[in-house]
Amino acid sequence: MGVSTVVSAATVTMAIATMVAVAPYACRATVHDDHHQLYPVILIPGAGGNQLEARLTAEYKATSWWCNRFYPLKKDEDGWFRLWFDIGVLLAPLTECFADRMTLYYDPEIDDYRNAPGVETRVSHFGSTESLLYLDPSFKHISSYMEPLVESIQQLGYKDTENLFGAPYDFRYGLASEGHPCDVGSTYLQNLKQLIENASNANGGNPVILVSHSLGGLFTLELLNRNPLSWRKQYIKHFIALSAPWGGTVNEMLTFASGNSLGVPLVNPLLVRNEQRSSESNLWLMPRRKQFPQETPLVVTSDSTYSSFDISRFLEDIGFEEGVHPYETRILPLVEELVAPRVPITCIVGNGVLTPETLYYGEEGFDKQPEIVYGDGDGTVNIASLLALVDEWKDEKDQKLKVIELAGISHTSILKDDKSIARIIDEIVTINSDISSSSLVSSL
Repeated sequence: MGVSTVVSAATVTMAIATMVAVAPYACRATVHDDHHQLYPVILIPGAGGNQLEARLTAEYKATSWWCNRFYPLKKDEDGWFRLWFDIGVLLAPLTECFADRMTLYYDPEIDDYRNAPGVETRVSHFGSTESLLYLDPSFKHISSYMEPLVESIQQLGYKDTENLFGAPYDFRYGLASEGHPCDVGSTYLQNLKQLIENASNANGGNPVILVSHSLGGLFTLELLNRNPLSWRKQYIKHFIALSAPWGGTVNEMLTFASGNSLGVPLVNPLLVRNEQRSSESNLWLMPRRKQFPQETPLVVTSDSTYSSFDISRFLEDIGFEEGVHPYETRILPLVEELVAPRVPITCIVGNGVLTPETLYYGEEGFDKQPEIVYGDGDGTVNIASLLALVDEWKDEKDQKLKVIELAGISHTSILKDDKSIARIIDEIVTINSDISSSSLVSSL
């Protein structure tokens, strides 16, 4: 996400399917001798893009003997263990344990989401890039996430926790429209705001460069628009959004309908489907009406067709009726408008990668994977969603927007491919040179 990338939130398969280790871009830009002269950078990961820890209390009831005996094998002295990600949960019995502990529950009485009973979770190393580098430090080679990008940024003279920071979060949770409680997501925005202010104050009052991936872009845009323009102008130098799913993605409908293993043969997508459905952030990433018109079929069955205007009916028909109320009351008003924050924004996106556009289900129903018609995008997010800001902000005179399209770059390879990392680094160098970003669209 990444819909993160992306976009699928906390699925047991994301780490393997998306983590291909690539050597960091060997930066050719001028390295600053005095790193305090650089604008501080804060990295905001996508869904599944940072480690998540858990602890089980007496209230927790294991789903099987396997869960009690074999998962987790390692805990610290206070009972905390790494919930996301552990390579061992790819084994089927442990996959079920993992999914059970990752599952969220919407409580209609409090109108908010909560963890499974007996499961406590926390994010480690907030403020540092440490939990963004690898999802499973025991298997760095196959679980690398932002490590190539972080190394390339450090070649410019940046140092972790001095002028380079990470803002990990519990990516299962999302945000809600005004008037609805959202304890975990709102707390994250408060912590991110404080991190921005602290980073600026620790670097001579210089404003901050925000670099997000996938779902992190949605959180960042909400943060900006929930704070006064005077605050934005004081603390934000530039916002670089990588692979942001501004308009949601058809891939989410596949995730909700049938579960999504992202092509990993070891994992049965049905084992993780309920957990994926429970994710508040996944519901946030359903296709948005402005990018997916009513006449565009997204899911087709033997007796029905669903567009972005039929999400509620779709949720009911796949057997997830409990998702309808939070979708209609918390999500639809939240995504109704993409408000321009009036700070400079650069969107870097991939295109030309086959991306699910329409899903066709046969008589077997939603328990079987569909036939897929593909269109343009980054393999996870559709091109209309990636470029949503171009159309919606074309009349915004006070909004600087630059869009860089990278041919053949996927949703996750944007953090690893030499070409994409080079463009990200070039943007950071340009911003540090204080060259204003002009409003344009460029392509590679």
